[in-house]
Amino acid sequence: DDSVEVGIRNIKVALKRLRHFARSGNELELDVDGTIRATADNGGYLDLRLVPERRNRAKVLLLFDVGGSMDYHVRICEELFSAARTEFKHMEQYYFHNFLYDSVWQNNARRYAERRPLWDVIHTYGSDYKLILVGDATMSPYEITHQGGSVEFWNDEAGAIWLRRLLDQFPKAIWLNPEPKKYWQETESIRLTRELMEGRMYSLTLDGLEQGMRDLSR
Repeated sequence: DDSVEVGIRNIKVALKRLRHFARSGNELELDVDGTIRATADNGGYLDLRLVPERRNRAKVLLLFDVGGSMDYHVRICEELFSAARTEFKHMEQYYFHNFLYDSVWQNNARRYAERRPLWDVIHTYGSDYKLILVGDATMSPYEITHQGGSVEFWNDEAGAIWLRRLLDQFPKAIWLNPEPKKYWQETESIRLTRELMEGRMYSLTLDGLEQGMRDLSR
């Protein structure tokens, strides 16, 4: 419901749709059904049965656009990150500016000194990771389609090529856009990005998050 304030709590509820539970680790929890059956078989004497705790095994790779027009969306992105960090135990996060090129970074204060090649990211994380890109996709179309389109440094290959490489490695992928959906058709760069994402762009609202999580869970 887009009329409901987003907020960390409501984001957590939406993110819960992306769950893949598995029993793991040494921590145990009470197996209620097993205990009832065992107690009944034992003539009514309590027979506690324990099993490894069920944990969310979903793996998430979260890429945030930062700077420029994204400064207007800092609060909602902070809330999304906080909720995702709580919900997903297997989560990796990186930053980019405007569009994906040959490197990303994790420490925004040292973005020029500590960049990580995107090839390394692609080769490090398995295809079982769910890819979530967060950005307003609002820029010059040239930044997406051309060599040298980056506003920060010279990129030898177009951003569109790098996004396709990411999608080849992580087939379960969505783009969350904080820009109001009514502007999407009016912005050429958003249209291009939606095409590259094969329509898998969702608004960064509760309704959009619900749709995105359903998409990733298929």
